[in-house]
Amino acid sequence: MRGLRSSPIKPNRRTVGSAVPRRSFSSSATWRSYDDTVQNIRIGQHTRVIYQGFTGRVATGNAKDSLAYGTNIVGGVTPGKEGEHLGLPLLPDLRKAKDQLKPDATAVFVAAPQCGKAIEDAIEAEIPLIVAVAEHIPLHDLMRVSSILKTQSKSRLVGANAPGIISPIGQCRIGFQPLPTFAPGHIGIVAKSGTLSYETVASVTRSGLGQSLCIGMGGDIIAGTNLVDALKVFEADPETEGIILVGEVGGRAEEDAAEWIKDYHRRVSQPKPIAALVGGLHAPPGRIMGHAGAWAARGERSAKEKYSILQQAGATMVDHPENFGGVMKTLLSQSGRDPQKIMKDAANQKRGYHTQRRRPALGAQQSRLAQLQQQKRNLVLSPHGAAAPLEPYLDQVDGLSLVRESEPHDAFYLGITVDRTERAPCIVTSPTASRAQLERRVRRFAYDWRQGPSEATIKQAIEHMQLDAAPPAARAQVSGLMQVLAKMYKETEAVTLSGSVSVDEKGDLRLHQPSIIAQFDDAAFKSSKRQEDIHSLRQKDAEVPEEVEAEKDGIVFVKLDDPEANIGTLVNGAGLAMNTVDALRLHGGKATNFLDTGGKATSETVKKSFELILRDPRVKVIFVNIFGGLTDGGMIAEGVLLAFKEVDMKGKPVVVRIRGTNEETGQRIIAESGLALEAFDGFVEAAERVVEIANSS
Repeated sequence: MRGLRSSPIKPNRRTVGSAVPRRSFSSSATWRSYDDTVQNIRIGQHTRVIYQGFTGRVATGNAKDSLAYGTNIVGGVTPGKEGEHLGLPLLPDLRKAKDQLKPDATAVFVAAPQCGKAIEDAIEAEIPLIVAVAEHIPLHDLMRVSSILKTQSKSRLVGANAPGIISPIGQCRIGFQPLPTFAPGHIGIVAKSGTLSYETVASVTRSGLGQSLCIGMGGDIIAGTNLVDALKVFEADPETEGIILVGEVGGRAEEDAAEWIKDYHRRVSQPKPIAALVGGLHAPPGRIMGHAGAWAARGERSAKEKYSILQQAGATMVDHPENFGGVMKTLLSQSGRDPQKIMKDAANQKRGYHTQRRRPALGAQQSRLAQLQQQKRNLVLSPHGAAAPLEPYLDQVDGLSLVRESEPHDAFYLGITVDRTERAPCIVTSPTASRAQLERRVRRFAYDWRQGPSEATIKQAIEHMQLDAAPPAARAQVSGLMQVLAKMYKETEAVTLSGSVSVDEKGDLRLHQPSIIAQFDDAAFKSSKRQEDIHSLRQKDAEVPEEVEAEKDGIVFVKLDDPEANIGTLVNGAGLAMNTVDALRLHGGKATNFLDTGGKATSETVKKSFELILRDPRVKVIFVNIFGGLTDGGMIAEGVLLAFKEVDMKGKPVVVRIRGTNEETGQRIIAESGLALEAFDGFVEAAERVVEIANSS
């Protein structure tokens, strides 16, 4: 490489696995594909469930609650241990568990650094359904898992970073969903966001319709089961009469779902009604909104565009999850179904033969789970900072230059990123680097994570760049650049490596430094202590101070730049936080910030959140919007009161909306506190009051 020089950093070789030959990972002959495993998701009382990490504190508490709910747990695995746990068989490995317990599903309650390997073990044991709930699993661990899943047709993965899967009508929970929110019924729900799904479920429960099956897709960049997979299950499930889809900014899952919905409506004369919501309509471009996957890459549609695409496909769009119950009743009636009959059946039926069991109350176990839900962000290096880790790789391409000047008008675009639909890395290219055209002309060329891009894949990617007029040396350098970027992508556990290239007067390739995007997975560093060299390059002093400070407390804070905004927001859960910002706009309000307490709302996180919000002089009122799924509403209210008393609120009024578990107690505590707090249960009433205060002189 010629041109700009900087002090090189030795590539970090401590990666997530060495190259291995591609093979069928399970022991059975593969006659079908991973897509054929989707119906493994249809769980019920018949489903024999085991736990991986069975004797751990979180798994033990979760298993107790799930047993009380009616889940058919038949035992579990903890490496090196054998005997009994909770009166059930405890085995030392999955092979023994598979042979002796004949499980249909496994709940993977294993910490993030070991979770990828635990999933691989379950695939090798051919467990039909694998549910992984852990957050912060490194992206490249999941891409390796996805590569393995594609070689077999026995196991289906739900997750990771997902609340799991639950069949209220079948009284089977594999995950950590808040049980009091659910009721047996006939509406199927799939969601990226946990808290948005809980609020959606609560609305459907209040409507009397109940749920047949609820699938947590999860908020990570790659999901083992996506929206289309869930839609296929709901179509085939005779217990599901209506379908709800909850998406958000980032990826193409919603677009893929829209294509499926259009096809479904063409081939079925009386389709099941579908309602949908997309969070992040007002998410600022380029920002990660709490969930690791809540950001739009080059060529991906915005949340607003996805909203329109789903609407045009035939889905009925909903602006806030508390409206789903009423909307679904209307849709069922319009589709020729009888909502009253469905409601009556939901109240009486437990898939015909299941016995009613006492629902466990939320206890300390659920609180611990809530406290574990801390969202993550990714490391994005500046173009200048990216030069150092890039250089050792670029040096391997003869004649390639890294130059300081911005790209010319005839530049091309290339890089390596994630193809979320294919659950794999991909080369991404465009015949132009023009911002006005790039989003429309970019294409992805997926390849296997374990094998790297093939010559054929590289050739296709180069052809899309339309380099016909370029000299042979430049075309060869483009090929070389793709290969070394793919190598760096895997070795440094990147999320995106991309930039603009052009051909100089001598016919050689130039990579333009100002155009470089270098994004790395921080879970690899924070969870697994990998890639220290890369993450030591983070420049916190160049970031928004409140955002950096919030991160220390497990809070995700994003400052929104609208100068007219004057409503501070405090929300638990990234999806709900995005939707709160969106829904306030519908009522004439504008938020100064996105703030996700990380799925929990303790007095300490609420206190810190108030402090961060109040540093913004634009704030005239604070809107606390909490859905108590994993956390008790009374506990939330007590936390708000304690924080309110300890923080100088600077005379700013606070409107609090608490819904979910024990919501009446929480609302009463707020209303009777004697403090300058206003309590509401409905979002519309709360939002209207907030906007009224914000717009007053």
